[in-house]
Amino acid sequence: MRALCWHGKGDVRVDTVADPEIKHPRDVIIKITACAICGSDLHLLDGYQPTMEAGDILGHENMGEVVEVGSEITNLKKGDRVVVPFTISCGSCWFCKQGLFSCCDTTNPNAEIAIKAMGHSPAGLFGFSHMLGGYCGGQAEYLRVPMADVGPIKIPDNITDEQALFLSDIFPTGYMAAENAQIRDGDTVAIWGCGPVGQFAIRSAIMMGAGRVIAIDEVPERLAMAEAGGAETINFAEVDVYDELMARTDNRGPDSGIDCVGCEASAHGSADSMLDKAKATVMLATDRVHVLREAIMSVRKAGTISIPGVYVGMGDKLPIGAMMNKGLTLKMGQTHVQAYTRPLLDKIIAGKIDPSFVITHPASLEDAPEMYKNFRDKENGVIKVVLRPGLEAASKRPGSSSSMAPASGMPEHAG
Repeated sequence: MRALCWHGKGDVRVDTVADPEIKHPRDVIIKITACAICGSDLHLLDGYQPTMEAGDILGHENMGEVVEVGSEITNLKKGDRVVVPFTISCGSCWFCKQGLFSCCDTTNPNAEIAIKAMGHSPAGLFGFSHMLGGYCGGQAEYLRVPMADVGPIKIPDNITDEQALFLSDIFPTGYMAAENAQIRDGDTVAIWGCGPVGQFAIRSAIMMGAGRVIAIDEVPERLAMAEAGGAETINFAEVDVYDELMARTDNRGPDSGIDCVGCEASAHGSADSMLDKAKATVMLATDRVHVLREAIMSVRKAGTISIPGVYVGMGDKLPIGAMMNKGLTLKMGQTHVQAYTRPLLDKIIAGKIDPSFVITHPASLEDAPEMYKNFRDKENGVIKVVLRPGLEAASKRPGSSSSMAPASGMPEHAG
């Protein structure tokens, strides 16, 4: 089969690799009909996530059609359309029974590596390093799905791939981020980062009763999409974010903040961000934490900071004194996707949200290396890329150019 493989920092390629096989009675194999490039995939592309190996298949936002079923699987059958959570969870350990699926105790076969780095091991994840299980990802024609009696959710025929796909990660991630922000009716919520997770956090915060959402980014297309979702915006390239937030909140600060950026924050030459970048370059730190510092300083006293943005190791100079003296609450973590897929699917079915709004660039799997670079470099208006295995590569389509333009929609579901 064809699959998008990591070969080193800045180097991803579509290779021909072996097809997946059933390895355990609780496995299924799906034929991928749609998958997506996630912002956290860029941490792999940029070399920030440790324990990647050449040839690793990327991709953790996946859906498709079941084509093979393990002997212990009774909830799925061949031909079912399913979305697959990016967290691989057993459903029966202590953490899974508490609904804390991303903390599953049993699905990381390389738990000892994670324990050395983190003290404990989280769940295994699709396509996200050997520290987190070494599982093949789904930016490929086929995917083996372990623990398939716990993770995948069946999608009704009247819901398109474009509407359903983001149940795999970014819709639940944005929703859980807003939930972790402990929003009360009328609250002001500041959201750093208007990428795909930030866009879902904006809409989720509004669904939860936020009175104002203030979204922070510098990319015009992202800011425009945030405004379309009901947010006020701040362009951090034009103003000081802290000063602007104070001016908009009578110097009290927002009630909560959501860091949707993670370990690769930039800040246009601010002293702390330049120091972060220098330290990361020489491996004195792994994470650039400018946004988290800014959120800590900006959120009001006794406020809450939610962190869905991915951090991978060590950040420097976090203002813990400000956190303690201001009485802040920090809530964070990989998303417990399985706890959210059914209620969020119900919202889609009820017409309360159409997640396909975030898609700007439909593409072929063969276009993936180019689209990774466009997404990383914020070129050609890219906000969210959805890949279709089997779709002809852009370079081979009549009238196409090597640089893809934003598209207004996706092809209809072909399954």
